[in-house]
Amino acid sequence: MTEEDARLWLQTRFDVPRGTWDRLERYVAVILDEMGRQNLIAESTRPHIWARHIVDSAQLIPLADNAGDGKWIDLGSGAGLPGIVVAILTRRPVEMVESRRKRIDFLNDVIAELGLPNAAVFGGRVESVPTAAAAVISARAYAPLPKLLESAEHLADEKTIWVLPKGRNAQNELEAATRSWQGAFHVERSVTDADSAIIVAQAVRSVRRKGRG
Repeated sequence: MTEEDARLWLQTRFDVPRGTWDRLERYVAVILDEMGRQNLIAESTRPHIWARHIVDSAQLIPLADNAGDGKWIDLGSGAGLPGIVVAILTRRPVEMVESRRKRIDFLNDVIAELGLPNAAVFGGRVESVPTAAAAVISARAYAPLPKLLESAEHLADEKTIWVLPKGRNAQNELEAATRSWQGAFHVERSVTDADSAIIVAQAVRSVRRKGRG
């Protein structure tokens, strides 16, 4: 996907109004500017930021179309991918979980600069986030699937939709996770990379917890 293709995909899929485009453009500019101070994205992806990061994040939104009206929790948000993109393109409340101080400060600065009242940052480890029932949980380059599910199980209920980009290892990670986790899992191909995939899941439950119940 080229940068031109990425912009066209966004416009076609979301019918992006001018104000939203402005926020996306400003967000990209802020990331690139901050790259001189901290490594927010891989240097090799800088020339392809719209495809590799903005669209790669935005494509998760349609996969959660059937989610309820509750919060979208993004684990290990880093540069705000996908959390900030979701907050820009939707009205859903978004909580980004990040443990690194420089990234926390960056995310709070972005929220203030872009004027995103539906976005907030939880500074700390995923395991320390108060128990919740998120409508959607996302995680991009956060942890292998079994560890991810274990750390965030307390943030989900049976209705929660998990949207988890897993690159080329999606099927292997899913096979490893389903030894200990049950649920409605399926794999979606990425629109930005034909070799990459996204694990989508609902009604996720630990096999051990089921056994105890």
